[in-house]
Amino acid sequence: MKLEGKIALVTGATRGLGKAMAERLAREGATVVVTGRDAARAAEVAREIAAGGARAFGFRLEVSDAESVAELLRQVEDQVGAVDILVNNAGVTRDTLLLRMSDEEWDEVIRVNLTGAYRLAKGVLRGMMKKRWGRIINISSVVGLIGNPGQTNYAASKAALIGFTKSLAREVASRGITVNAVAPGFIETDMTGALSKEQQERLAEKIPLGRIGRPEEVASCVAFLASDDASYITGHTLVVDGGLAM
Repeated sequence: MKLEGKIALVTGATRGLGKAMAERLAREGATVVVTGRDAARAAEVAREIAAGGARAFGFRLEVSDAESVAELLRQVEDQVGAVDILVNNAGVTRDTLLLRMSDEEWDEVIRVNLTGAYRLAKGVLRGMMKKRWGRIINISSVVGLIGNPGQTNYAASKAALIGFTKSLAREVASRGITVNAVAPGFIETDMTGALSKEQQERLAEKIPLGRIGRPEEVASCVAFLASDDASYITGHTLVVDGGLAM
């Protein structure tokens, strides 16, 4: 129970990677705040986590909306307490070749994946600075390191998160706050699950470990960075990709 007494807020936590992260943090003893665009689904996931004996709360959050972020942070402060651990996981893709990409497809990806992380991090920092302890973990992507055709907007947002992570880590290190990023590779999610068996096999052939990763493998890295075991690690990007980006 390495995170007992800590409050962890995970964005985009109603399914896939975010849900696995919320569940793992709860198993480590944290009180978990589950957020997502669907309020009912966020509440349902929180109930599932609470059924395992942890404290969990579900809230609606639209990370691209400044007022939604502000309202969430007010609710969490009033009903749960000050956030100790922030996991910026919410993200969207709007894939297409750059020549065909609209301004709206570019703007939405940047607004959700990058600006949303900025707003959440800014919103929780004051409480962390008062406690002189905090963990901010930004979920980047291997695509932000190596690129991917048809994902210039997504790759740009995820690469920018790494620069954001390093800069913020330098700003708040003296206050006992660490800021790190996790860059997953191809993981078993709804997106990879929609691929045919043949497509998944071709994808796995590109990965040195020969398989697609599991959400729990990413979640365990997030739990590590959130704990005191990682107290001397900041500004780092932990790549969890089976060796794809080597």
